[in-house]
Amino acid sequence: MLSMQTIEESLIGIRPYLNEDGGDVQLVRVTDDGIVEVRLVGSCQSCPMSIMTLRAGIERALMLAHRDVKRVEQVR
Repeated sequence: MLSMQTIEESLIGIRPYLNEDGGDVQLVRVTDDGIVEVRLVGSCQSCPMSIMTLRAGIERALMLAHRDVKRVEQVR
């Protein structure tokens, strides 16, 4: 089962890349069915490439690190 703590620990490795461009990611919730909800903040919030960051960066990294992650969703 996924926990907020294990996902948060994985996000630590992703944050430096987001921080380079003035952005960040906040963990909002992890559901029982493997959905991770995050909020993009800073420059990531309004970046036209944010969906690529979410899918190709954050979602991919979390799915590789945790087999129980099914999807990452952005919430506002």
